[in-house]
Amino acid sequence: MSLETRKPGYHIAWKTVTYRSVVLLIMAGAGLFLIAVRLTFPQFTENSFKTVGNIADKALHRVAGMAPAGGSGISTAQQAHFTALDGTVRIKKSSGNSWVAADYNVPLDKGDVVQTGSEGMAKVVFNDGTSYTVKQDSLIVIEENSANDQQQTNVAVAVSTGTVDLSTATYSQGSKSQVIVAGATASLSPQSTAQVRNDPKLDQHEILMKKGTGEVSRNGQTVQLANWEKVSFKAAEPRMEKAKGTGPPTPISPANMAPIFTAGEATKDVEFSWTPMANAVAYRLRISRNPYFSSTLVDKRVNTADVSVTSLGEGAYYWVVQSYEASGKESVESEKNRFTIISKGKQTEAIDLELDPFIQHGHVIEVAGKTQVGARVMVNGREVPMVTEDGTFHYFTPPLALGEAVITVTAQTAQGGVNTQQKKIIIQ
Repeated sequence: MSLETRKPGYHIAWKTVTYRSVVLLIMAGAGLFLIAVRLTFPQFTENSFKTVGNIADKALHRVAGMAPAGGSGISTAQQAHFTALDGTVRIKKSSGNSWVAADYNVPLDKGDVVQTGSEGMAKVVFNDGTSYTVKQDSLIVIEENSANDQQQTNVAVAVSTGTVDLSTATYSQGSKSQVIVAGATASLSPQSTAQVRNDPKLDQHEILMKKGTGEVSRNGQTVQLANWEKVSFKAAEPRMEKAKGTGPPTPISPANMAPIFTAGEATKDVEFSWTPMANAVAYRLRISRNPYFSSTLVDKRVNTADVSVTSLGEGAYYWVVQSYEASGKESVESEKNRFTIISKGKQTEAIDLELDPFIQHGHVIEVAGKTQVGARVMVNGREVPMVTEDGTFHYFTPPLALGEAVITVTAQTAQGGVNTQQKKIIIQ
């Protein structure tokens, strides 16, 4: 459009400027400013650059330290937990100086101390599956409990005094499960069980391998252990002595998880029997209401491989047996068998009990079914907390050990009607 033909009025002209152009202009200006400062104040500028670089370097190191690099193998602390408590059990946290009563909700960390009283018992389970049953008048210290990013675990417990039964689970290669006794360190293989005894007053220290394999190291000496082998030593002795432990008798009757019915009587006489041992001159039978024998109802010595115990009331019982040799040497305890005395009354006809197929959730078994309306249901001696109005029930067992297990389901009415069913399962 020519000047002659342009119409009078306001005319606006603009030029497009991009964000990129603005950024480039700012960067160019900043660069020119830094060059000018550098030429004018060279020493000040150099020191400033060094300070900023150091701050940035420290920040990067701090951030890097907050998260370990992949595959670094750096261990992180873990916590253990109580899964069973009975009687007097105390703990002293590593972060404190006072003793407090043990509780299921209190986690256990590295450096914590667990102590049981004369009637106390505690079971501690670690993340790798290792469990420690701390018996009466015992004290343990958690020395190590960690895992790295490769899922390798490291568990170590020191037995300061008393008796501890421990059992390892299946853990990854490179993991460690150790128990420390008076300067001796025992390393157990996966799926192994052992018993540790430490008596500082009598200067008697012993590690017995019940099942599986392991090795014990002390003062440069390393001893390999297999089933029913043990090492013992005194503090002043430089060497450990290896010996073959005495295996226990095998319980026969009452069978594990077996129900024993009464015909309406308040108590029941029960026959106990076990396998005779060739070198045994006597046996010791113990019966308890709890699986950890923190208290006993019967503790007697007999000369035969069977005995009758009278006047046992209704409820669940546990029993173990040991043998004595002529030298007075005592075997370790047998496996614990559990049985339940159930009042059946005069009515002998069975009531309805239908079981659904068991569902396995790892070591836990889901039991479901239907029974007669108004009946109570027990699974392995534990009462099912809720049975619906139409007789259906649902129950999850406590975690079961590896191997073969027996699930016993008993339904019972107030009139004395009973129905019991047993099924064997394999926990792998």
